[in-house]
Amino acid sequence: MPEITFLEAINSALKEEMRKDPNVFILGEDVGIFGGCFGVTQGLLDEFGPERVLDTPITETAIIGASVGAAAAGLRPVPEIMFMDFLGVCLDEVFNQAAKMRYMFGGKAKIPMTIRTACGAGLGAAAQHSQSLEAWIAHIPGLKVVMPSTPADAKGLLISSIRDDNPVVFIEHKMMYGISGSVPEGEYSIPLGKADIKREGKDATVVATAMMVHKALAAAETLAEEGIEIEVVDPRCLQPLDKETILHSVEKTGRLVVIHEAVKIGGVGGEIAAMVVEEGFDYLDAPIKRIGAPFTPIPFASNLENAYLPGEEDIVAAVKSLV
Repeated sequence: MPEITFLEAINSALKEEMRKDPNVFILGEDVGIFGGCFGVTQGLLDEFGPERVLDTPITETAIIGASVGAAAAGLRPVPEIMFMDFLGVCLDEVFNQAAKMRYMFGGKAKIPMTIRTACGAGLGAAAQHSQSLEAWIAHIPGLKVVMPSTPADAKGLLISSIRDDNPVVFIEHKMMYGISGSVPEGEYSIPLGKADIKREGKDATVVATAMMVHKALAAAETLAEEGIEIEVVDPRCLQPLDKETILHSVEKTGRLVVIHEAVKIGGVGGEIAAMVVEEGFDYLDAPIKRIGAPFTPIPFASNLENAYLPGEEDIVAAVKSLV
């Protein structure tokens, strides 16, 4: 399998779906001539033209509002919200319109739209351009929420998202765009709602999302040197959540650590932990540990930002406290 970057995998998925289905189109700020804020949509304007790669005004409300209308009319829009932080500008269109229309119309309306957006800290983009707000989205019935961690997952899950007849929020961590990985050649997709075990282990389960998957895998190497083998589970989708894979892993290991980059309070880690307590309490041999960012805006200064972010050492310490 060829090695490509996370960015290239997303670009490839967009190209393949646009070639396959003329109803798929892209819209957002700087997605056309500029090729996207992070370069993800480079080359699409040249191939598909301005009618299918639309540069929009700087108005998230219009981007998502137009996408909802287009989806209801039978198209498959892929709007880009440049930074996840800006979803706050178009919350009504996302939470009250896209998420609700299929239900409120008794299934007569489909809303096949995929909102691509970038989350995460690490670039020194400060408090208004660095947040991980997936818990907001996952709380709303009617929305599917995807957070890939590898190029192969990014491509396969994005293809499934675009083909889905429901609104999907596809969250890309900014620090992963340059990460390389093996991606299958030819057409393939990964079903939404199916977790992946990134590393097998027997002593503790670590459930991690997005960039934290890579930190969990690094922690696994450190712990392995001391004879502790952790199992790293990547949910890949927060809605729908693959409870079965998580519970099966906890049943095997008896211990659970949940880590995400978002602030710990109100994060999806709390939901995962509660689910395991409710549905798999007898599997646990130790208390569940949650790791998240402190409850504070994200600092701009690099030393403070580094201190803010959960890291490999946090995972190592949490696992050691349980084993």
